Amino acid sequence: MFELEKPTPLQQIYAPLFLEKGVEVFLKREDLIDVDISGNKWRKLKYNLIQASELGFQKILTFGGAYSNHIAATAAACKRFGFESVGIIRGEELNANSNPTLRQATEYGMNLKFITRSDYQHRDDKVWINDLSEKYQAFVVPEGGSNEAALKGVKELVDEIDINFDYILCPIGTGGTLAGIIQGLVAKQKALGISCLKGEGYLEQMVQGLTKKTESWALIHNYHFGGYARFDSHLIGFINQFYEAHGIPLDPIYTGKMMYGFFDLLKKGKFPDGSRVICVHTGGLQGIAGFNAQHNDLLKT
Repeated sequence: MFELEKPTPLQQIYAPLFLEKGVEVFLKREDLIDVDISGNKWRKLKYNLIQASELGFQKILTFGGAYSNHIAATAAACKRFGFESVGIIRGEELNANSNPTLRQATEYGMNLKFITRSDYQHRDDKVWINDLSEKYQAFVVPEGGSNEAALKGVKELVDEIDINFDYILCPIGTGGTLAGIIQGLVAKQKALGISCLKGEGYLEQMVQGLTKKTESWALIHNYHFGGYARFDSHLIGFINQFYEAHGIPLDPIYTGKMMYGFFDLLKKGKFPDGSRVICVHTGGLQGIAGFNAQHNDLLKT
């Protein structure tokens, strides 16, 4: 019942730097998993929806910001699989027509509830969450979809990879994607999470709270460009050059920062000669329209 077309493609990409450093590089194209329910967001949602259905819920409630990939994907998935949906949105100054992400969520039938940024800080408070669940008679999925059910879905993307590899990289927001990937690793493989927001120490705790494994993974905090959704001309230039070279769009919030970080780490000799590296393209491309509307079409599409 809750299935999308899979496996997603594993696409090798080429660059002079890869030859110089003696590495093979592949993109796990999670952005191609579905037009509307993109990338790692579907992986996280899948078993949450299954659990909600088994418990008899007909409505899903979740949380996100104005441009949230998770909000967009949840709204689309609920429409696809017959759930009602409620989105608790950070920023009471917003409305359903504030940007393409929120408009799309509304078109998919999501009931958007806008709250103050201070009230939004309660999104992890169990009492507050239980009150919301009872008020809306809804199954609650956390911000970003990162919980124990999410790990099972994310692990499936690793299970689909049919080649040996040494490293697998992903961007990090709430930690669920990295934690799920860690669950799928075998001996001598290592997962690297490129943090897309400030949160050194805190993010490690989040990932550790989701997975019991203490080895085979690490977080890298040098490529957040000042914080969540922050960017500069170097990042935008890299994303546009990557698109020109490979025909693959990257978003400026997550995948652009991951690939920028990977290229920089490779230049600095952080990957041994002969390494095979997989970078997970987690999707998030729906946010480009809103980004370009805000920033005068900085990104090529």
